[in-house]
Amino acid sequence: MNEEERIKAYNKYVKAKIPKTRPFPTLFNSFWVGGLICLIGQGINDLLLYLVPNLSEQAAWSYTLIILIFIAAFLTGIGVYDKIGRFAGGGTIVPITGFSNSITSPSIEFKHEGIIYGICVKMFTIAGPIIVFGVVSSSFVGLIYYIVGLFM
Repeated sequence: MNEEERIKAYNKYVKAKIPKTRPFPTLFNSFWVGGLICLIGQGINDLLLYLVPNLSEQAAWSYTLIILIFIAAFLTGIGVYDKIGRFAGGGTIVPITGFSNSITSPSIEFKHEGIIYGICVKMFTIAGPIIVFGVVSSSFVGLIYYIVGLFM
């Protein structure tokens, strides 16, 4: 069997093994779960503004993000966030809770390798490329914005 036939056979095997999803329920669950996460975040923010006197709106949002990141990391640690993710798909990935999950999951998975080589090194396995791409692309867009601003 030559290389091309092996690739075709492998692609056929992978296609047969990929779970079939139904678009409407998947998209609907993703939409409402992602919206619920955002609604919880808004509720935490409003609660902080109501309960903490003299708290600026910017500080309230900072605390809200910290709380959401902690909740997502905790739920990942006890195995609940993965179940929510299987049900809701992209609805759990898009909010900041998905970023927390993408850092926490590899840390938990590789903790047996130790603090340095397991947790610290593997922490950014999933999130690292996203961070790099985000910084590079935003720098590129900022440079374009600056250059266009010079001619306006």
